[in-house]
Amino acid sequence: MVSQNEENKSIQKAIKRLFDIIVAFLAILVFLPIGVIITILIKVTSSGPVFFVQERPGRHRKLFKVFKFRTMKKGSDKMVKGQEVMKDDERITSIGRFLRRSKIDEIPQMLNILKGEMSLVGPRPERVASLADYTEEIAKRLNVRPGLTGLAQVSGNIYIPLEERYKFDIYYVEHFSLWLDIRIILRTIDVVLHGEGKFVDKCLVDMQGKIPVFTTEKETINL
Repeated sequence: MVSQNEENKSIQKAIKRLFDIIVAFLAILVFLPIGVIITILIKVTSSGPVFFVQERPGRHRKLFKVFKFRTMKKGSDKMVKGQEVMKDDERITSIGRFLRRSKIDEIPQMLNILKGEMSLVGPRPERVASLADYTEEIAKRLNVRPGLTGLAQVSGNIYIPLEERYKFDIYYVEHFSLWLDIRIILRTIDVVLHGEGKFVDKCLVDMQGKIPVFTTEKETINL
């Protein structure tokens, strides 16, 4: 028998998906002219493709190809797990710095949202190689669609350790609500305007007493 709470969650998830489709469709229409300009700028300022396309694990580990405007120089896609691309990274192209700071490089992921591979809000999709280090606890972040933005992204993102970002992802999965999604979207606007560094130690939710322990083969990390 389905509990009232489970039924309520199901309704919220259905509304969330409908909202995703509407917003993604409208965003594609609005940004289409801007996308043409960005395409030209990317081509004239650096060699390489317009789009960065890479396989990422989605809900229940199902692989999908994520789309982004290319912001880095050709051949710069080899990354170290947990090591983020900082704003002063020399591999970023001139136009790429603006695209990354404004988050416009993520706009092509609206296609992933329309296809049902992603959502507006959820844990950010990681590289496939990261799955090898997932524990049962960390793997909970794969129980929902990955997002264009998420709780970790509005809580410091690249300025906080990877393990702490996992903590935020798992909290989101276990405490999902439409109200939390709305709060994350509103905070995302603030992040775009003022930068991610401003929101370190300014969490949207009360994490007190909800700090899991992540165990890897090498060490145990208490967050």
